[in-house]
Amino acid sequence: MKKLLPLYLALAATLPGLACFLFSVHPSPPATAALAGLAILGASFLLLWACDVAQTDIPQALALAVVALIAVLPEYAVDMYFTWMAGQQPDSNYAHYAIANMTGANRLLIGVAWTLVAFLVWWRTRKPVILEGERRTEVLFLGLATAYAISIPLSGSLTWVDGVVLMSLYVVYIVIAARRECEEPELEGVACVIGTLPKGLRRLSTLGLFLFAAAVIVANAEAFSEGLVATGRIFGVNEFLLVQWLAPIASEAPEVIVAVMFALRGMGGMALGSLISSKLNQWTLLVGMIPAVYGVSSGSFSVPIPLDGVQMHEIMLTAAQSLLAVGLLAGLRLDIRGALLLFGLFLGQFLAPAVPESVWALLPGHLSGSQVHFFFSFLYVGLFIIMLPRIGPQLVALIRPHRRAAS
Repeated sequence: MKKLLPLYLALAATLPGLACFLFSVHPSPPATAALAGLAILGASFLLLWACDVAQTDIPQALALAVVALIAVLPEYAVDMYFTWMAGQQPDSNYAHYAIANMTGANRLLIGVAWTLVAFLVWWRTRKPVILEGERRTEVLFLGLATAYAISIPLSGSLTWVDGVVLMSLYVVYIVIAARRECEEPELEGVACVIGTLPKGLRRLSTLGLFLFAAAVIVANAEAFSEGLVATGRIFGVNEFLLVQWLAPIASEAPEVIVAVMFALRGMGGMALGSLISSKLNQWTLLVGMIPAVYGVSSGSFSVPIPLDGVQMHEIMLTAAQSLLAVGLLAGLRLDIRGALLLFGLFLGQFLAPAVPESVWALLPGHLSGSQVHFFFSFLYVGLFIIMLPRIGPQLVALIRPHRRAAS
């Protein structure tokens, strides 16, 4: 069946990496990273389809909590592997890799994926992306998580207390979101075919996809992570940058592709809304789980995960980008100017470290590449402050519906 062709391709993509794991085959690091990354990419699509179908068979509150968590499993698997190894080897660079992967995934979502959706909607309609009113919950909690995240680099540590706060924010969000009216999910392609199966077979197929995809992701997380690091060493490429920017592509690609498809079909609000939910999941659960996993791995929660000034600045830069994004979304819309601003700033901070120091020396102030990178955090925050008189009432309006509901 033509609609099932993507399913067959996704399954085929998982087989080489799975075979290497099952038969203990160890190709060169670049080949290992490529095969494992391809397997995680294929498994990510399987998870995405399974999550869509699962929403027809489980209660809404459970769907919001479980499906949202499972959908970002690929990103979690890679990051939690680095975090676990950081606890096992405290003097290694694994803690730095964990922060690199987390910050890269978060900044790619806002700087590239959100921008792409807004551009596609503008290209089709010459109008901004308008979010549904219920999405104010996601924007509000993204803002709350961002406000708290800014305190992490200011305190100089990422502790189990930070993890509890961030994960608690997500739990509260789920409780509130579960009160929404239940809507029948709009299934497309592979998910639509599975969704039309008889109830028993549909549930069995969904469970099979979940279990197989999860097994593939867990089996390939170590190979992909270590393969990336070893590839960087072989070719003299900074391993931190490979982990930060290349690793998230495999795990984020399915969500972005689906969002793009929604945008091209005229469902821009749904496309951007799904990406906002993904950002919220990662900014609360993913960040919050890092100190928890590190504590279990190291055998103690009294010592925070070891991070230096570079990693703390990466968290600050990611939080600053998120702060500006929340400001742009306060009115439940994202126009092309706001999207281009996010993309331009992302591109600037992405390229700044790669520009030779001799070029920066020609500019006024004679800043170094690292100083220019640090400057972008202030730029994000400064632009948010400049916008505050205009967006202030919109930010307050995000809170009012929840105050009324609580009273």
